[in-house]
Amino acid sequence: MAKVLLINGSPREHGNTRMALEEVAKTLNAEGVETLIVNIGKQAMQGCIACGWCGRNGRCTYNDQVYEQILNAVREGIDGYVIGSPVYYGGPNGSLCALMDRVCYSLGRYMQFRPAASVVVCRRGGASAAFDRLNKYFTILNMPVVSSQYWNMVYGQTPGQVAQDEEGMQTMRQLGRNMAWMIQRLDVNGSPLPEKEDPARTNFIR
Repeated sequence: MAKVLLINGSPREHGNTRMALEEVAKTLNAEGVETLIVNIGKQAMQGCIACGWCGRNGRCTYNDQVYEQILNAVREGIDGYVIGSPVYYGGPNGSLCALMDRVCYSLGRYMQFRPAASVVVCRRGGASAAFDRLNKYFTILNMPVVSSQYWNMVYGQTPGQVAQDEEGMQTMRQLGRNMAWMIQRLDVNGSPLPEKEDPARTNFIR
């Protein structure tokens, strides 16, 4: 059975971001796709320090609990990814970005060509900027970005308010259906992947 990993980038484990992700997950489940939601919680999240450890050892040098959960899930086999975040100052939660820098740099080889999507929750503004920031993780890793009927954003401030955003929650459900459809047709594990050239690294200052 196909499996999607959903990462809740909010410090509030049961807040609006989690509710939006659960709406996606319920739809994926109804489409026959297994789901796993990981919460980053309130703990401090170490960012990447460019030490090169992951290149030599296949994993990040830091072993915090959230990274370990993601590492184990990715190595067991994940067919799609959904990253959710509240909007802070027009961008995603900084702790989530610190984690995603490490995850994508150390585990990107496992994630490439798997469908992915971001989900953002805001009170009023900044959703599209945060949405764009998260999607950049996917577009540098050869990951097809899953779209919906609108940009994947939901509105709400206090816990539970996102349920009142009917269009936003409908967008989450359509995202789930679109991701299930894409996973089933891409068949990343069974089909040959696109040919990749050796990286051509061009530095502007030599």
